[in-house]
Amino acid sequence: MKTTLDAIDRRILKYLIGNARMPFLEIARECGISGAAIHQRIRKLQDAGVVMGSRLIVDPKTMGFDVCAYVNITLKDPQLLKPTMEHLREVPEIVEAHFITGKGSLMVKLYCVDNEHLMRTIFEGILRIPGVAATETIISMQEVFLRPINIDFIEE
Repeated sequence: MKTTLDAIDRRILKYLIGNARMPFLEIARECGISGAAIHQRIRKLQDAGVVMGSRLIVDPKTMGFDVCAYVNITLKDPQLLKPTMEHLREVPEIVEAHFITGKGSLMVKLYCVDNEHLMRTIFEGILRIPGVAATETIISMQEVFLRPINIDFIEE
């Protein structure tokens, strides 16, 4: 469900997207409203599902995960989508999963330490899941950029 944001909500989100650790009182000063109002507005944004927590971003390469890959998964039967997703949740290398259009049913993003680890993850993990008919793997050579969503395109 789409949530309507006013100008203050948009300013709050811009500050939080830029720095999720920015103190609420500092955001309040920047927005010209009270600290209590900031807390209420952020709670409203959380309750509406607009704000879904905050995250610490870790560079996978610094942790030894040198391979980032996207795996397009084709299912044997579309009715197996839900149980397949539950099995995919158990593969620790997978960090994202998306229902997609086009060739395949699902696309997952995963990180592995090397190509051998990637091969084991695909053959011993993903392809052994009941319902998976085939995979197509795309290896990312280098992440060019990563950025948060730009809320400037949202109309008030």
